[in-house]
Amino acid sequence: MHQMLNDPFVVAIPLALLLATILVGLLVRKILFSLIRRWAKSVDSRLDVLFIDTLGRPIVIWIAILGLHFATQNSEIPQRYLQYIPKTLRVLWGLSFTIAISHFAGNVVRFYGSTVRGVKAVTSISQKLVQVSILLIGVAFLLKEVFDISLTPILTTLGVGGLAVALALQDTLSNLFAGFYVSVSGLVRIDDYIRLNTGEEGYVSDINWRCTTMRTRFNSLVVIPNNKLGQAIFTNYFLPDGRMVVSILCGVSADSDIDVVEKLLMEEAVGAGADPGISVLADPPPSVRFNPGPWNDALIFQVIFSVGQFADRPVARSEVHKRIFRRLRKEGIVVRFPAESTPSANESAGN
Repeated sequence: MHQMLNDPFVVAIPLALLLATILVGLLVRKILFSLIRRWAKSVDSRLDVLFIDTLGRPIVIWIAILGLHFATQNSEIPQRYLQYIPKTLRVLWGLSFTIAISHFAGNVVRFYGSTVRGVKAVTSISQKLVQVSILLIGVAFLLKEVFDISLTPILTTLGVGGLAVALALQDTLSNLFAGFYVSVSGLVRIDDYIRLNTGEEGYVSDINWRCTTMRTRFNSLVVIPNNKLGQAIFTNYFLPDGRMVVSILCGVSADSDIDVVEKLLMEEAVGAGADPGISVLADPPPSVRFNPGPWNDALIFQVIFSVGQFADRPVARSEVHKRIFRRLRKEGIVVRFPAESTPSANESAGN
């Protein structure tokens, strides 16, 4: 302390080195990020977001660690205190580097996981599992290389205590493993529309470590514990592909000509497939069936067609209904809409 009061350079020089290192490092960081953004814009890539989001904060920590290293190596700190500083900086460096790599891996999974064929988007549980795995590897490396701590006793202790933890967190672990199974099985993917046997339905928003969230068509959020979803019977309307068969019922007066009505219905269903605004698929081609047939002084026909995905179903049903109604009325055929009291109406409503 007496030396510091008599010679201010003892403190000034390390402090100046620390500040200079931080300023230069921040300037280099700004230039580097600017170059990355310019390059990513020229090649139309998302790598700028990936690197900047990953390295934004860790670089500041690395600059501070480098500055502390220069400052302490050029200071008058007694050797008995100085000997602890390198190890401390190594720990800080190792932890920050591990966190950065973990964050980078999570971003890679999130940004580029959807480019894998057959994968729509990456769930939170997949991203977190990758990040936690890297963190555990990094911590194990620090314990072994920096502190020279054997991992065998730690693993043994964790194995003994793991049973007690598993019993205490039984429900949590059940949801975790069920969420992992649902995520990797490929039976439920982000943005798929599913309907559970208990009646809940909606677009899958995310699968995290505890629950699966679904967004309904009325923009509400449904939360389902993963273990319940793993045991549930559900229908995925996006598998094996997004195409979906839709059927509607059309009723006409009992004195109508069956062949003529069937021909008109087919023409309108095929015409709907040729209209790009209706989303009715031409392949497989639409079909018309005289089913269930005569019912309550009416003739009931079933018009069957396919749409590209579940979201196209309401608009397609409405547009095909309108085309059929206009055509039949134009031809002078009495229309019996709706036909919801027929035996197969419930089947039609479910498609």
